[in-house]
Amino acid sequence: MIIKNTDNKTDALRTLEQLLQQSGITPMQHKAIEREIAMLRAGIKGEQEAAYQIDFAFKDSTHSVVIHDLRLEVNGRVAQIDHLLIGRSLVTFVLETKHFNSGLKINDNGEFLRWNNYQKTYEGMASPLEQNERHIAVLKEAFGMIDMPTRLGIRLMPTFNSFVVISAASRIERSPKFDSKNVIKADTIKTNILQKMEKMGVMDTLGSAARFVSYETLEDIARKLCALHTPIAIDYKAKFGLADVPSPTPTISPMPVETADRKLLCRHCDSANIGIQYGKFGYYFKCMDCDGNTPIKIACEKEGCKSRIRKDGNRFYRECSACNSSALFFTNSPV
Repeated sequence: MIIKNTDNKTDALRTLEQLLQQSGITPMQHKAIEREIAMLRAGIKGEQEAAYQIDFAFKDSTHSVVIHDLRLEVNGRVAQIDHLLIGRSLVTFVLETKHFNSGLKINDNGEFLRWNNYQKTYEGMASPLEQNERHIAVLKEAFGMIDMPTRLGIRLMPTFNSFVVISAASRIERSPKFDSKNVIKADTIKTNILQKMEKMGVMDTLGSAARFVSYETLEDIARKLCALHTPIAIDYKAKFGLADVPSPTPTISPMPVETADRKLLCRHCDSANIGIQYGKFGYYFKCMDCDGNTPIKIACEKEGCKSRIRKDGNRFYRECSACNSSALFFTNSPV
């Protein structure tokens, strides 16, 4: 049974497409918005492909429930879970979808590399397996917040299994020295889940039987989990600094947001879903998709001047005391 369907992202796409038509945006902002649209469409395509396979195989099952697009905020940590399948034995499958245009390589050390078709080379990226483990950590805390059935006075808790799902059309180059069996293609979701369930059943028949709950109880658990869903509406206008876009005939033109497009993107996964945070060495970009860090490099337009970042709420300004300049540099999206 499907408890929660995938979220409709049509409005987000429409908003981004409308922003492209807004007057006064810089070429850099235009390119960043186009990149955001491309990533959003790719993500939607990957999620829809996986959701179709999951729904086709399990939507009529009386032994499992399906949850799509579950966003959890627990104790200051956030997890955006693409797909969740929970069985009556409380075995839980957490599926993270990734879209690769040209191919994926996993080396001997378990490092993920994706093919850059423009530069004709592989480039590093954050491990989606590690990302999904962080999602599972948040999910465990979420299960701890809801009422769960007990056996002999002991509170039952799910067992978790992680899968990273990529398009059936994508190419995977695997290392024989690293176990990457949990990186699967979308068209093998059913086979991999059923094989895992069968293997677990053979290894722990008595334990699984003791953990079995009724379908009604399973549905109740899933709905309580969905009640913790905290959707977020991204303020794209603020994200791309468009709230302060000047009119076509401005009195004073603000300085450009940045001098290089890449500095507004995550250096690990090229995502524009980033925000400024403060750490040991000052301000830096934190990626909300891969959790990677990107240093902020700023410079005044005048040679020899030194700039700094000034925070004002969720806005960050690039300032130079030597030439008495101040300009909006970046705006964090509201949490």
